[in-house]
Amino acid sequence: MTELMLFHHALGATPGVHAFADRLRAERHTVHVPDLFEGRTFDTVEDGVAHVQEVGVATILERGRAAAAGLPDGLVHAGFSLGVLPAQLLAQTRPGARGAVLMEACLPPAEFGGWPEGVPVQVHGMIDDPFFAGEGDLAAARALVATDGVDGELFTYPGAGHLFADPGLPSYDEDAARLLTDRVLDFLDRVG
Repeated sequence: MTELMLFHHALGATPGVHAFADRLRAERHTVHVPDLFEGRTFDTVEDGVAHVQEVGVATILERGRAAAAGLPDGLVHAGFSLGVLPAQLLAQTRPGARGAVLMEACLPPAEFGGWPEGVPVQVHGMIDDPFFAGEGDLAAARALVATDGVDGELFTYPGAGHLFADPGLPSYDEDAARLLTDRVLDFLDRVG
């Protein structure tokens, strides 16, 4: 059994994000799903990103840190798209991180000071996703998992959908989401 933080994407803490968390809980993992948007959800990625720009990325990152503040060491930090920012920040800077699961986004590790030794990472994204592949995240993920000393895995899925693992969205891809979930569960069992 593993304990993890799961950060939502730019649409907010949608029912689909909670459904993913519930799937992990069904396998006896403890999952915390902090709401970085303080109850707000959005219908489009563009609206969610506009909200982030309004409140500031620094505020989103601070909300992520605050959500983890009262929790024990030894967490896996996971996030979907926008949620990768606080997940990656915490995986790289919070002592005792057990691992990271970065879904549909990945920043160059230098953003937060380099990847820490002994923290395994999984990255997932669709190969033709305009956000993941088209904005440099796929290249950052490839570089990360190829770095000497990093226990990393990169999984790409056919297609161009963004937020493909959220069953409440039109971009949902059932087959890819099932495979992603199985791989995340395997990772959690391995690091737990």
